[in-house]
Amino acid sequence: MDNTRAAYKGFADCIRLLLFLDAYRGRQDKEGCTPLHWAAIRGNLEACTVLVQAGKKEDLMVVENTGLTPAQLASDKNHRQVAFFLGNARRLLEKRCDGNSRLGRLSKLGLAPILWCTIFLMLTTYIHSVIMASNLPKLTAGFGLLAWLGVFLASAGLVLFYRCSSKDPGYIRMNVHDPQNMKDDEPLLKIEINNPALLAGNWSQLCATCKIVRPLRAKHCSTCDRCVEQFDHHCPWVSNCVGKKNKWDFFLFLVLEVSAMMITGGVAITRIVTDPFAPSSFIQWLEYAGTHHVGAISFLIVDFFLFFGVAVLTVVQASQGIIEEMSALKCSYFEISRNITTNEMANIMRYSYLRGPSGRFRNPYDHGCRRNCSDFLINGYNEDLQASEESAHSEGIGMVQMPRDSHLQNGDLHTHTNGNGHVAIDVNSNDTNAHHGHVHSSHCSHGNHSKSKSEGVPLGLGLGLGHGRSRSVVT
Repeated sequence: MDNTRAAYKGFADCIRLLLFLDAYRGRQDKEGCTPLHWAAIRGNLEACTVLVQAGKKEDLMVVENTGLTPAQLASDKNHRQVAFFLGNARRLLEKRCDGNSRLGRLSKLGLAPILWCTIFLMLTTYIHSVIMASNLPKLTAGFGLLAWLGVFLASAGLVLFYRCSSKDPGYIRMNVHDPQNMKDDEPLLKIEINNPALLAGNWSQLCATCKIVRPLRAKHCSTCDRCVEQFDHHCPWVSNCVGKKNKWDFFLFLVLEVSAMMITGGVAITRIVTDPFAPSSFIQWLEYAGTHHVGAISFLIVDFFLFFGVAVLTVVQASQGIIEEMSALKCSYFEISRNITTNEMANIMRYSYLRGPSGRFRNPYDHGCRRNCSDFLINGYNEDLQASEESAHSEGIGMVQMPRDSHLQNGDLHTHTNGNGHVAIDVNSNDTNAHHGHVHSSHCSHGNHSKSKSEGVPLGLGLGLGHGRSRSVVT
């Protein structure tokens, strides 16, 4: 089976495997259609997603014999969701700068320099215009300690900010080989089916870009183009992913900076209000503060909007189920106490391992608030250990293990046992004419015909497609 037939049939797991084996995704048939064209014609969003994730911008711009791109074909067939996805993916890729150019290298810095400069500028203004202001009375010992505590917390937050931005978030080592120099006995060409993830039917864990079978809670970040262990989210404000190895730094950064905003804001208000030279009338006091305490008022306004902006964004995004960026302080605590990531919360309805046998939400990695928090605070991360063996086995309901001597009757895909006793998958892509005798035009019809069970689920690639199947989409 080749990519063209798999895309036409909508076998997303088969596409993942073929891409994993370096199958050529841009091959055009006699009608000029690539696998992405056929996936768009059939309106299969998951197949399109897999091909776009593993492809390049040029794949979205290829035209077939009638001069239509995949997005235009999807729109012509009234597959609105697929057309929107392909159009949006093309716009995003067109806006992305070349990583080798000067502008591309600058864009990789993201918003981190802006955030760092903002915090540093506010900290400087606070020290100069609030703590050491000459037109304000001297600080008492106790109040001065509180005022400088805010400076200490903000400075410590900047250190954690740097660590979070520069630290490895948990990148998984890539296993990329040169397809021209690969030998027949390369591990890349023979995927051992005794891998626990593949035995469970989780073919979505195959990463066609990194050429690995990634852990269950890992995800490929489209921005960093790497698989990240315990992927939480990609934060543009720190210009890095938040994952297993830097989530502790990220959370502590949020705690320190929000605490610093509360303390410094309170100190600034107290200093301005208790000015002994300020007039008693409110209107006159406003005029006096606006002329004599410009720096303190400016700091207070920015601090106010930043603090409440973070709070509002947290509530809004939490209510939508999508928590991103540095507005996730409140929800980060919730996630830590439940041992669940932002990515998992946003995909609760799609990830099968977050559903119990009854179909309701169940987090198998939740060991209770006390243990979750202690493991995170002591180790900096939580191990991917399921809460109980019984619940782990319950996830296997509906998952079938493929026998060692199973094979596909048409010879496209079969398994064999090598000399070491390991079972491997071989792919035969000799049949490239997936659509014999069919001439494509913009007016042709590709309806959903009745399918046999063998067509609906490709043997060996559809393991566990019952209640336990998970779907992967671009984040």
